[in-house]
Amino acid sequence: MEMKDVLVSYLTEQRMSLLQKLDGLSERELRTPRTSTGTNLIGIVKHCMNVEYGYFGPTFGRTIDDPAGLVPEDAYDTDPQVDWYATAEETCAGIVDNYQRVQAFCDETIDLLSLDAQGRVPWWGDHGSVTLGRILVHVIVDLARHAGHADILREQVDGAVGCTAPGDNLPEIDFPAYVARLTELADRF
Repeated sequence: MEMKDVLVSYLTEQRMSLLQKLDGLSERELRTPRTSTGTNLIGIVKHCMNVEYGYFGPTFGRTIDDPAGLVPEDAYDTDPQVDWYATAEETCAGIVDNYQRVQAFCDETIDLLSLDAQGRVPWWGDHGSVTLGRILVHVIVDLARHAGHADILREQVDGAVGCTAPGDNLPEIDFPAYVARLTELADRF
């Protein structure tokens, strides 16, 4: 398997893992802040959509024909967290649809270019000269981090855990007893 194919498979896996965390939840459950900084499941998805577009679009001189759902650059001037939540006018299903459309656009960039194709990330300043290969690794790492956030948030909502399907990568153990054992251990300190 070529290195580009390997990287694309990891990118695809992270995307699927992130979106799987939304399955079966209500609009309210997807929007509800779950951390002290307001992190919520649909906000993570909206953020990842904008991240992918920025890195696989303008970085390589490409723009999407229909920017619906993407946050315009000047919107961050008024609200620096604007890509971390669904507005009242947006639906969670609409954000997911837009993200999948942006993913297809990003996949076109990846298909069109070689791993050593040059690009420029303007917000990286003097370190902004990049290759497609570097951006693929960067975005995979970023998506993996956010998919991990989504794992924890989803577990807080309804206890659902697993990498790509409920329980798919966990041992079959008594988790309440396990948590009690870890709590007892922690209480010793």
